[in-house]
Amino acid sequence: MPPIPGSGLAKGLAVTLRTMTKKTVTHQYPDAQPELPPRSRGVIGLFEENCTVCMLCARECPDWCIYIDSHKETVPAAAPGGRERSRNVLDRFAIDFSLCMYCGICIEVCPFDALFWSPEFEYAETDIRELTHERDKLREWMWTVPAPPALDPGAEEPKEIAAARKAAEKLAAAQEQAQEQAQEQAQEQAQAGEQAQAADPAPGAPSPERPASPPPGEGDTA
Repeated sequence: MPPIPGSGLAKGLAVTLRTMTKKTVTHQYPDAQPELPPRSRGVIGLFEENCTVCMLCARECPDWCIYIDSHKETVPAAAPGGRERSRNVLDRFAIDFSLCMYCGICIEVCPFDALFWSPEFEYAETDIRELTHERDKLREWMWTVPAPPALDPGAEEPKEIAAARKAAEKLAAAQEQAQEQAQEQAQEQAQAGEQAQAADPAPGAPSPERPASPPPGEGDTA
């Protein structure tokens, strides 16, 4: 069905009329902070402990605004006879927010959950060169990251939580079984001790009297 002539104009005028009837509200910023949505894209926070210097975020960034430096360290063998391993150690992690277009690709491709969106937005500078923030500042923004939203009541339990819960239940069952076995062994040892005490008299206790045997010659019949 072809659109009715003038329907677009009517929709636009309807939006204008609805806006005209609303009361004007002035937000008293910066005295009153705005209430931002939980998924606001303000800045990017870095959880440094999870970063393995895989360089995926820097390679996938379309603006090339992420700078990462690292070095390798040798980790001694965990067990005697094992071999030494090498690991990457993060030296520098910086983001140039004068180039960043807030696409979020770096956060999506990070396989170890080291980057998160923070609703923090007050990071303006007077010099554009100061918009390159190092890992110390990115770590401070990490603590402003809101908690993830709760799952829907009918949603499936995440695989990681399910695996951790099963492992915890298995460990608790093993500990309970070990405690029961220890209690049973203690009871068996106590019963064995009581039986041993009942069979053997205590030292110093009088022995049961035996009937005296008649002296030789007595009781003999001729």
